[in-house]
This record gives sequence, C-alpha cells and structure tokens, in this order.
Amino acid sequence: MDLKGKTVVLTGASGGIGSALCMALVAAGATVMAVGRSAARLAVLAGTQPQGRVIIVAADLSTAAGRAHLLEMARAQQPKPAVLVLGHARSAFGLFQEQSAAELEAVMQANLVAPMLLVQDFLPLLSAQPEASVVAVGSTFGSIGFAGFAGYSASKFGLRGLFEALAREHADGPVRFQYLSPRATRTAFNTAAVDALNAELRTPSDTPEAVAAQLVQAIVQGDTRRQLGWPEKFFARLNGAFPALVDRSLRAQLPTIRRHARGQAHPSIQEPAHEPSSP
Repeated sequence: MDLKGKTVVLTGASGGIGSALCMALVAAGATVMAVGRSAARLAVLAGTQPQGRVIIVAADLSTAAGRAHLLEMARAQQPKPAVLVLGHARSAFGLFQEQSAAELEAVMQANLVAPMLLVQDFLPLLSAQPEASVVAVGSTFGSIGFAGFAGYSASKFGLRGLFEALAREHADGPVRFQYLSPRATRTAFNTAAVDALNAELRTPSDTPEAVAAQLVQAIVQGDTRRQLGWPEKFFARLNGAFPALVDRSLRAQLPTIRRHARGQAHPSIQEPAHEPSSP
C-alpha cells in the first residue's frame, strides 16, 4: 500500500514506538490521526510535524465512550482512514501468582478486548475503501510464552490469534490484517526491573526509530505477519514447531527471571506497544 495521501489512525501515538511510528508514517506521506489518553503529550508530538499532518484525538480506548469518540472523528475525516494501527498496550511484568485479578483483567482489556472491539467498530468504515489495512503492533511474546510475562503473553497470543483468523475471514475483501511483532525496544515502556533483566540476559534491543522504519516497510509491503529481529524470528518459528526445545533453552534463565520479577506485579498503563524482553 502506498501511504502517500492516506489517512492512518494510530493508537498509542504518544508512546516510545508510537511517536516514532507517527513520524515515520508522516514521512511516508500519510496524515496521522494520533490517538492517546493525554492531549498534552499528543500536542507536543503534533508540534514536531508539518501543520495539519497530525490530528490529535484524546480518547481512553478501554471505554466504549472513548472508542465511539474516535470512530466519530474518523468518519468525519477526509479522506476517510484507510489504515488502523493498534499501537497501544499495557505492561505486565511480574510473577503470575503475585498479580491481582484486577491487574490481569486490565491487561486483557487493554491488550486484547479493546483492540478487538475497536477493529469491529472500524471494519465497516475500512471496508468501504478500495484497499485498507488493520495493523497490530504485537510482540515476540505473542509467539513465545515467557516466564514473568504470563498475562502479557496471554493477551498478545490472543491478539495474534484474532488477526490470523480475521486475515482468513477477510481474505477475499479489501481489508488486510497484519500482525507485526517488534522485539525488545529501548523506550520508557520498560520498567527498571525489565531493563535490568534485559541487561543480565543480554537481550538484543532496537531503537524506536529502527522499529518504526521496519513497521512502515511491512505496512507498505502488506506483510500479513512479521517478526522483527534475530534470533527472535528463529525462536518464534522454533517454538511453533518444537516447543520442547525452547522449554529447555529458557529453563536456564528461570532463576534470573524470578529474581527480577518478584515484587513487580504493579504495572502502570502505558501507551506504546513493544516487546519488553525476549529470549
């Protein structure tokens, strides 16, 4: 898809990957409807871009009212949106048994339920375009369940399953569904504990700008699925074919993960979606 002249709805736009992705989309010729909970942060982002190329939409997408507000603004936009990018997420690093029911419900609501309902809301609008795309900024943990990220992994596995099914359900229509998975990315989405874990495990990581460039490339090329980074791409495929091999590989990391994860089960809502850690 040529993004020049297209309107793109981007959720989580004021986050680390989100802001870099917004800039990359504008550079590719798109007008971006930048969605986030903080109008002030969105205004700062818009101020760095050419006038009129970033449209601020302050909305809490975990609520029906927030999703309805976004949809109303999208319907009023000219040209109508041709791309919806789901770039928001909630972090959840910690041992599963230490996490409260409220925390786990919030992770699933932010990372799976809200995106699912938003896609359902936008489908009629996108289906009216000659070509359109719905993009999930996923996670390596949507392909590899990782200790210390059980709830987060569950939410991203669900999102990946949703997009795989929708891609097949709409294979003969104008709307393409793309699940794109960054690996560890150096942004404020990571807590200090996650950064310390990544450092000890020597986890490879990318800058937000590098991730954004790869995401835009995948959107333009129409990739149905893409895992960013090596060896993450290899591990994701290996886990799908021979999960027991990955079990044995990751078991050695378990004491380190437990040490960093203890007492971390109090995540705050974050707007960017990216991979906080990876094997």
